[in-house]
Order: sequence, then structure tokens, then C-alpha cells
Amino acid sequence: MRGRRLLIGLSVWILFAGVFSVAKDPPAQVVVWPSSGPAVIRLTLGKFKELASTAGTHTYNIDVIAENVWDKRIAKADFSLYLFDKNKTRIGEGWISISDVVPGGTIKFQMTAQSAGTPTSMELTPKALPPELQSYLPPKTISITVNSVPQGANVKIDGTDTGTTPKIVQVTPGKHMLEFTKEGFNTGHFPLEVTPDDASGGSVSYELGTSAHDTVELRDGSTLTGDVESLSATEVVIRLGGTLQHLSRNQVKRIALIVRDTPSQ
Repeated sequence: MRGRRLLIGLSVWILFAGVFSVAKDPPAQVVVWPSSGPAVIRLTLGKFKELASTAGTHTYNIDVIAENVWDKRIAKADFSLYLFDKNKTRIGEGWISISDVVPGGTIKFQMTAQSAGTPTSMELTPKALPPELQSYLPPKTISITVNSVPQGANVKIDGTDTGTTPKIVQVTPGKHMLEFTKEGFNTGHFPLEVTPDDASGGSVSYELGTSAHDTVELRDGSTLTGDVESLSATEVVIRLGGTLQHLSRNQVKRIALIVRDTPSQ
């Protein structure tokens, strides 16, 4: 009897150990595309198995089951699987391609993904779709290098800040307006039209042209940009940001004056 109780106790311990072992594995994650409207594809992703880790970048192998929940055969569809952290910042990406899946059919495969952190959520973004699903594709964009003369100008595209030149930007087909601003220069505008057949790799360069202010170059190598108010044999007076600054003539190496309209009487 004593041996029987020991055997039962051992069986119970094994049962609980087995439950604990199963419980510690994360449940499969399901991603449905599209996220709104009638579903087309349902992905079930198993555990992320780390293959390598280099300089903070992790490479994972993932078992995937793709199910066609659409009412038509999917000849071929390609997706990017974007990985996000708990702050909804994109930290990684994987690539998925499925083909020849009948309605209600499933395929199993393995995929790899790389991440710069711990992913907590995922999102499918289509890259290539059957003709009936083309409307789900994101707008095509092409990359263009935007530059200016001189460089370092702030550039806006259709009123949205995109950084300073030189800058590689993404634009969609259509008409756009580029606006360039740089301290000491007049604001410039450049109309840009992109056609659906244009390819990435082009460039745009805009010359800002004449400075909007006078320039005073000092003998110590620095340059002041403002409005020269007066010159004399001993002094140069320049207005900088609404404040008059008096300079000794011997401090000044060179002065460049812009042409100004004569005030109306």
C-alpha cells in the first residue's frame, strides 16, 4: 500500500510538471489580413526560435500556418511581416510569400525574421497581390535625393517637414511642392511631378540664390548675416535679429551688400 501511494504521488508530480512545461511556452499568435473588412488570410505563428544574435539584432525562425479564408484561390501574394515593441515602434521585419492556396486551404512553412528588440505585436503589409486585391496595396513611393545650393536648407514637401538637404525622401506619384528655407536666404519653391513609371534614384537640386541679408565677414573667420545699417571710417553697424551691433572697422574683413528696393516716398 505504501508503494502504491508513492506511485500515485509520483504520477501526480509528473502530471503537474507536464502542465507547467506546456504553460511556459507562449501561445501561437494569429494575424488576420486585412485588419478591417472581410478577412482574406489568417496566419498562425508558432514560437519565435532564436537562431542568432549579433550587435543587438536577433534572427528568429518561425513556424507558420497560412489559411486562405477568402472565397477565391490565391495564386500568389507577398507580404512583409513588421514586428513592433510594446511602444508600437517598428523594430523588425520578416518576409512571407504564399502561392496556389484554394479557398479554405492551408499551407505550412517556416520563415525568418530579424528584430532589434523584443517583439510584442505584428502587422502584415502587402507587397504583391492578385489583381482582385490590388486596392489593398499601399501607394507606390519612389526615393528621390533632394539637395540645395547651399546645402543645409530645411525642406518641406507639401507643407510637411522632411529634414535638411541633402535628404533622401519618399514621394508618391502626382504633383508636389517643395519648399526650401535657410537662414539668410530667400524662401524658394520648386514644383515636382512624379509619374507612375518613374523609378527611384532620381535627384532634385534647388539653388536658393541671393541672400536675403547683408553678410559681414570678420577677420577671425566668423560671418555675420543681417542688415548693415551704416558704414564709417571707424565703425560698421549691423542689425542682427532686431539688435544693433557696433563693430570696429578693423574687425571687418569683407562686406557683401544685397540690392534693396528704394523705400517709397
